[in-house]
Amino acid sequence: MARFTTGVTIVTTRTPNGPAGMTASAVASVSLDPLMLLVCVGNTLATRDAISDSGVFAVSVLSQGQERHALRFASRCDDKFAGVGLRTDHDLPVVDGAVAHFACNVQEEFAGGDHTIFVGQVVSCGYSVDSNPLVYFGGKFGSLCDLNSHAQLAFDWQLAASM
Repeated sequence: MARFTTGVTIVTTRTPNGPAGMTASAVASVSLDPLMLLVCVGNTLATRDAISDSGVFAVSVLSQGQERHALRFASRCDDKFAGVGLRTDHDLPVVDGAVAHFACNVQEEFAGGDHTIFVGQVVSCGYSVDSNPLVYFGGKFGSLCDLNSHAQLAFDWQLAASM
């Protein structure tokens, strides 16, 4: 699966003791009507129980440059939210500066091997038109190629080579 390019997200929820969250690449669209998505969460993670108990979760699609957030939420550190800006317009923790975000109510919960598959109905969402997504491939973070910049760079190299 390391050869499958994915977006990078942080899946969060709330608990009586504060927010919980994790980095996830196993996120997918399920339905447009109603708008639903799924997330896969490892059964040994505290975030799995927190989502199951709360019945809600948010998905923040990370933008280029937010690699440190992805690494922090992939770790088992005590306070993953320390130093991470959160949007204040949501009841759930949503990462500030994310390309997109989705707040969901859990509709279904399925066993999926060593993971739990949560299907959530989207109750609110938003996106930024001014940022590019963070992607993950082969164990490394990357970004999408901006076609305008790529075309200009190719032109500049061709021009330089012809001189």
